[in-house]
Amino acid sequence: MLIPDLRQRLRALGANPAHESRVLRHWLQCLPLDAGRQPLQGWLPRAVMDALPGLLAELDGLLALRSEHAGSDGLSARLLLGLGDGQTVETVLLPRDGVCVSSQVGCAVGCRFCMTGVDGLIRQVGSAEIAAQVVLARRKNAKLKKVVFMGMGEPSHNLANVLDAITLLGREGGFAHKQLVFSTVGDERAFAALHAAEVKPALALSLHTTDAAKRADLLPRAPRLAPEDLVEAADAYARASGYPVQYQWTLLDGVNDGPEELDGIVRLLKGRYGLLNMIPFNAAEGLPFRRPSWERARAIAAELSARGVLTKLRDSAGQDVDGGCGQLRAREAVGRPTRVVRIHA
Repeated sequence: MLIPDLRQRLRALGANPAHESRVLRHWLQCLPLDAGRQPLQGWLPRAVMDALPGLLAELDGLLALRSEHAGSDGLSARLLLGLGDGQTVETVLLPRDGVCVSSQVGCAVGCRFCMTGVDGLIRQVGSAEIAAQVVLARRKNAKLKKVVFMGMGEPSHNLANVLDAITLLGREGGFAHKQLVFSTVGDERAFAALHAAEVKPALALSLHTTDAAKRADLLPRAPRLAPEDLVEAADAYARASGYPVQYQWTLLDGVNDGPEELDGIVRLLKGRYGLLNMIPFNAAEGLPFRRPSWERARAIAAELSARGVLTKLRDSAGQDVDGGCGQLRAREAVGRPTRVVRIHA
C-alpha cells in the first residue's frame, strides 16, 4: 500500500484534507478514536467513519512481528517483520526513544561489509509499509521521538516512497523534522530531492572511507561520486536545512582505520557542519572483515576529536543477539529462494 493511494481512498469516501489528516494522525500516533477535543464520531463523514475500522485493520495488517530480539542493554531490540507477500524486513528499537526502519527488502548497493545486500534488491518497501514500522515501534514505546532511515536498503533507490513516508511522519506523525534522518551512500538525485522536499529531514551520509578507489571496492554499486564531492553536497544541504550532517563510518579492522584514513577524515570534515558517527563493524558469518577492539576504536575517536573533527563512537544495537543489519532476515531466509530485482542507479 502506498500513502497516495491511502489518501485517495479517503477522498473517495468523502474526506476533505482536514478529515484525511486527522485519520492519518490517529493511525500514526496510535490515538484512540475518541481522542482530542472533537471525537471522530460525528465529525468525519459517515462513509469514512463506517470504513475506518476496516481501514485501520488493513493498515495494522501490513506488518506481522515474526521475532523480537531484545538487547542486553534493556533499551534496544531488533524486530523481524513479515510483509504481506512473505518477505521480511528488520526494524530496530533504539536507545533514547528512536527507531531505525527499512526502506527495501535487500539492497542493490552491495556494501561488502553488510548482510543486507548479499541477495541484491528483492523489492521496494511501500510508503505505508515504512510508516507502519513506525506505528509498530510507537506501540512498543509511546515516547518515540526519532526515526532514522538506516535499516535495510538504500533510501535514495526508493526515493518517492521514502520521501512520502517522511512527509507523512513530519506532518501527521508528530515528529520534528530534524528527528527524521535520511541515510544514503550518496546520490545526486537524492540531494536534489531533499533540497526540494516539503519536509526536510536531517541527513546521514555513509562515507566509510576517504579513498575513492577503496570506496568503489567497499560500496561496489554506489554512485561514483568522489568523497570530496559527497562531503561538499552533504555540507551544502546541512547549511540549507539547518541540521548538521551525520557522517557514518563503519570501522573495519585493518581496512579503514589507518593513519592515512584519519588524515583524510581531518582533511574532508574539519570545519564542516556535521559530526562523524564511528561504528565498529558488527561481525557477521561469511563476511571477510573484523571488528576492531573497543580500545582501538576509542583511541581513533579521541584522536579525531582532538584534531578538530567532532567524533562520536557508537555501538551497533544488537551485537549480543547477532543482529547486524540484514542478519536476522538472512538467518530466516536460509534455503528460501529469492527473486532479485536489479535497478540502475
